[in-house]
Amino acid sequence: MGLMHRLTRTDTPTDDKQRFGIGQLLEQINYLGNAYPVGLQQSLLGRNTEDPNSGFASVTRSAYQNAGPVFSCILARGLLFSEARFLWQQLRDGRPGDLFSTQELRILERPWPNATTGELLWRAEQDVSLAGNFYLRLYRGRLWRLRPDWMHIVLGSESDPADASAAIDAEVIGYRWGAPGERKITLMPNEVAHWSPIPDPLASYRGMSWVTPVLRDVTADNQATIHKQAFYENGATPNLVIMPDATVDYSEFKQFQDDFRDQHEGAWNAYKTLFLGGGSSIEVVGANMKDAEFKAIQGAGETRIAAAAGVPPIIAGFSEGLSSATYSNYSMARRKFGDHWARPQWRSFCAAIQPLLTTPGAARLWYDDRDIAFLREDSADEADIKQTMASTIMTLINAGYEPDAVIRAVTTGNMALLTGAHTGLTSVQLTPPDDGSTPLDQG
Repeated sequence: MGLMHRLTRTDTPTDDKQRFGIGQLLEQINYLGNAYPVGLQQSLLGRNTEDPNSGFASVTRSAYQNAGPVFSCILARGLLFSEARFLWQQLRDGRPGDLFSTQELRILERPWPNATTGELLWRAEQDVSLAGNFYLRLYRGRLWRLRPDWMHIVLGSESDPADASAAIDAEVIGYRWGAPGERKITLMPNEVAHWSPIPDPLASYRGMSWVTPVLRDVTADNQATIHKQAFYENGATPNLVIMPDATVDYSEFKQFQDDFRDQHEGAWNAYKTLFLGGGSSIEVVGANMKDAEFKAIQGAGETRIAAAAGVPPIIAGFSEGLSSATYSNYSMARRKFGDHWARPQWRSFCAAIQPLLTTPGAARLWYDDRDIAFLREDSADEADIKQTMASTIMTLINAGYEPDAVIRAVTTGNMALLTGAHTGLTSVQLTPPDDGSTPLDQG
């Protein structure tokens, strides 16, 4: 019997419930017209709560909205991820079968008013990229995206009620969601779909953003951009040291300084002729843009960011990827992006949100990528594979095996299914030659 089931039983003694680490059961918590009998009083105030990612807003502002490489990577991920559609997939003997649809999937086509499947997937991608977690709630016949930094995961344990997060039998017993300082909504585990494709090794039942390991690269890229901006704002020239004659007093030099700034600093004052008074000299210090190798420096940072995002640099349009761009390289990068990132993401997303839906028997929620133009070359490869399978099927049937058994064996990759499935009939080429003992048909 699980912890959540034992807690909600009406015949469980109160002291037994306290021993489970949930504290004395609260009276029903009412919200939005619904009542939920949950006992989370002690857990919510103690160490049994996984805090949300408090840096979600700051990462969004500093990385997503102000760092071009991060935005480019999330854009590339979102454009592909949002292209998929959802169907059910039959399972036969544990192997995937045909795709089909039911009325239950309509909610994924219109998850909330004026939204589509693409927007649902875009929101999911943004949340997992910036916070590491995406939360989805099914309520009153529609889906609700729950802002990840307002979510608290509540853990419970029978063995260590004081610190459930460190217990071996820790499990999620509920969620608390709401804006800071506002009333929180209490949700049961079966009401929330939680998608966290990259697990956080330091926090149970929570994901980690791919931006976290490259935050310093993002900061460095922003600083390089600021440096370039300052370079152009100062006339697109290196730093200058101007040394006046020793006879020039401070007031005269101060006036010269103000005039120089007005006439020669800023992008609109670039390339003007510079005139100096008698006895003054000028010296260039620092490096120009070429000497600083900004393209190489920023290109290396962009590549590190793209690697963390799982996006090939050529797909994101970064300089290091484009410098070696050929059709062959782009094709290999596209295939890597689809096989190593997109398809695993779709699979894990389907598994995460399936509990919110009523699943037909012997089926699973699956994605349909057959109409995605980005993966069209994979469709050609798939056609070649099917042609090879069809040739194998024909060969085995001609060898005398039962057609249905052959199809099952080839599609599942288990040739052992052909055992005992031979018809006893063989091709005429395998028939022993006539030894003359059988008379020929004279008719």
